[in-house]
Amino acid sequence: MLHKTIFAAVVLCAGVSIQALDAPEQIHLLIPGGAGGGWDRTARGVGTVLSKTGLIKQVRYENMSGGGGARGIAHLLERKSPHMLMVNSSPIVIRSLQKAFPHSFRDLTPVASVIGDYSVIAVRQASTFQNIRDLAEAQKQNPSRIAIAGGSIAGSTDHIVAALVFAGFAAEPKSVKYIPYDAGGKAMAGLLSGEVQALSSGLGEVIDMAQQGWVNILCVTSAERISLLPDTPTCQESGAEGAVFANWRGFFASPTMPAAQVQAYADVLSRMYATSAWREVADNYGWVDLFYAQEEFVQMLTDQESDIRRLMTELDLL
Repeated sequence: MLHKTIFAAVVLCAGVSIQALDAPEQIHLLIPGGAGGGWDRTARGVGTVLSKTGLIKQVRYENMSGGGGARGIAHLLERKSPHMLMVNSSPIVIRSLQKAFPHSFRDLTPVASVIGDYSVIAVRQASTFQNIRDLAEAQKQNPSRIAIAGGSIAGSTDHIVAALVFAGFAAEPKSVKYIPYDAGGKAMAGLLSGEVQALSSGLGEVIDMAQQGWVNILCVTSAERISLLPDTPTCQESGAEGAVFANWRGFFASPTMPAAQVQAYADVLSRMYATSAWREVADNYGWVDLFYAQEEFVQMLTDQESDIRRLMTELDLL
């Protein structure tokens, strides 16, 4: 039986006590993927709130695609900037397990996680597939005909979620035809153009297009229906046994960043949660507050690594 949860930390904001320090005046947010993806939206959403609320005076953004995030990690390590934070998520755990690049979260300084983002399976509004059961049945009957887009490389979170959902309907995980795109925006374009039949992505990357009537979300990988989409079933209640998953997103610094500076950035991110500007952004994207700072973030990453290793082994992806 498939492992039913990826990690137990996908709950509301964890209470972490951080001594308040003088807030840094600037922040350089490194985004290791293209525009429109989950990393991009998270970094720009956080940066916008920090700037709008005056928590940070100067916010800069830098997109650096390549190698499923490997290029961005290498850049962070090379620059050793005291003001640069790189956004990342579960793929930093997944890709290091696959030995797809030489670094892991242990080579960086984890600052804080900020959100949890559920995943979805979506189709074009005009698709003949109006529920996940029909799509899964078509995939089992003819796997090569059902192509599933994702916003990152094979073996990424989007790929794992697609395999998890279809395996929940007793499909062979390896049979899932996954088509990787560079960032969620391009994956969405592939779906809308008809290049693929479905999309595996984070809810935050899809919700705008769903609300505008361009796509239909077939199911969400939450344990229970979410308030943002009360009429959309969970994948599990639709019949995908064990298909529960949430992707954390958070920030990392260079290992050379002084401890006091790391703590100051963690404190700023913690205080961001109390602002109405943050609540508006988070609710708009369907994000769940998920705050773990420094040592607690490291422990969460370690626990998730263990869970994902077990899941990927069960799915024959390692």
